[in-house]
Amino acid sequence: MTGLESKKHIKVLYLDDEENNLRSFQAAFRRYYTIFTAKTSEDAFKIVKAEQPQVIFSDQRMPVTTGVEFFNALRQVFPDPIRILITGFTDVNAIIDAINKGHVYRYITKPWSDAEIKVAVENAYDLYCTRTELSEKVVELEKLNHELNRFIYSASHDLRSPLATILGLVRVARLEVAEETALEYFSKVEHSVQRLDLLVNHIIDYYKNAKAEEQHSRVDLDELLEDVMENVRSDRGSADAQLDTDIEVEAPFFTDEFRLRIILTHLITNAIKFRKPEQDQARVHVRFRCKGDRAQLVVKDEGMGIFQDHLQKVFHMFFKSSTERSGAGLGLYIVKEALDKMKGSIEVDSSPGKGTEFAITLPNFYV
Repeated sequence: MTGLESKKHIKVLYLDDEENNLRSFQAAFRRYYTIFTAKTSEDAFKIVKAEQPQVIFSDQRMPVTTGVEFFNALRQVFPDPIRILITGFTDVNAIIDAINKGHVYRYITKPWSDAEIKVAVENAYDLYCTRTELSEKVVELEKLNHELNRFIYSASHDLRSPLATILGLVRVARLEVAEETALEYFSKVEHSVQRLDLLVNHIIDYYKNAKAEEQHSRVDLDELLEDVMENVRSDRGSADAQLDTDIEVEAPFFTDEFRLRIILTHLITNAIKFRKPEQDQARVHVRFRCKGDRAQLVVKDEGMGIFQDHLQKVFHMFFKSSTERSGAGLGLYIVKEALDKMKGSIEVDSSPGKGTEFAITLPNFYV
């Protein structure tokens, strides 16, 4: 700002217990800004509530409430205004305390100069506008993100019904048709629809995992695995997985069953999808131990395995370790996201041609 250029849209509040200081401030800057003054913190609060100033100055040394104490109370209720402390050289400790705790944007020492106050107001107002714009953008982005998530979730749900219908019709048609070329085409259609259905399921699982609150309940792993296997086999239209279990529970196991179901579904589905070409069935071994406040879950398959240099990447979104029979690269990413929500961890060990082992550690919320 130069000369007598007026910026009346900038509202400035000055708190000071000395009337002379208030009159001097008002006289010096009323031509440039809309000035409000207050002798007590109570009056200052009323002005902030009614007028919403963007910049607030406060003297540090006042008889009832110090400037630092005023700013600390103010920011609990009105965090947006930019706060500037006016203080003497002897108040070094108060300055350090205020800046360290984030109470003030800057400080100005007495006696202040008009030029210094103007620069402080200009910079503080620019910061206020930037923060306001950023807050509005964040709110707008959160709204757009919520709407996008809802759209993707709704669209994914709407896709499942026609996909299930197509799969059903293909399987019925294969029973009615004997011509080999037609059967080959039906197999290709079925395979493509299954891949699309798997992607849709991944999207739905990702959305549910991101939005659902964590809820702990007692889990019977035998029953859960049986239910998961039934759903996996039903979705794939075949019984192409053999499950071996080794479960020992010394204490009731309490966890988020919804997310544990997601984890087991994706790991078992992966074992089926990435079985060796010569395997008619995928073989999945599940070992579970629950002792005290921790539970250990190991899911191991005898499939194609993963290259060593890919092991650190398999939990990344859209990463594909193999171009053969690969999906969207979301399954293990969703597993890791679910475990993060459950405060659990996962490690993977694998070698090409020798299968893959996932070792999961989970807290037991029973104790």
